[in-house]
Amino acid sequence: MAPDEVGYINAHGTGTLANDRAEAAAIRAVFGGTVPPVSSTKAMHGHAIGATGALEAIACVLALTEGVLPPTIGFLEPDPDCALDVVPMVARQARVAAALSNAFAFGGLNAVLAFRRG
Repeated sequence: MAPDEVGYINAHGTGTLANDRAEAAAIRAVFGGTVPPVSSTKAMHGHAIGATGALEAIACVLALTEGVLPPTIGFLEPDPDCALDVVPMVARQARVAAALSNAFAFGGLNAVLAFRRG
């Protein structure tokens, strides 16, 4: 999948300076100047340890099928080191063809799932 095909990213979004900045930098490195909308659903469903990645993947599939990008609730102001197109506080209507779900675990076990609308 080419970067320009991706219309939404569900960030792992730990809410920590180090992790959020590293994730934002990785997203910018992949997408350059055309970063798709990004949100993190973790504040809504909590950190369910091993199930977190599954919940975030479900959010991506629903974004693809329903045409609604979930918001990052509790987003008050952007961090200049995390300059992304964040979907803040309220869901955004958008029909996207593909989405990514970032899933990062303790100890450096990281995965990114790519989903495409059928």
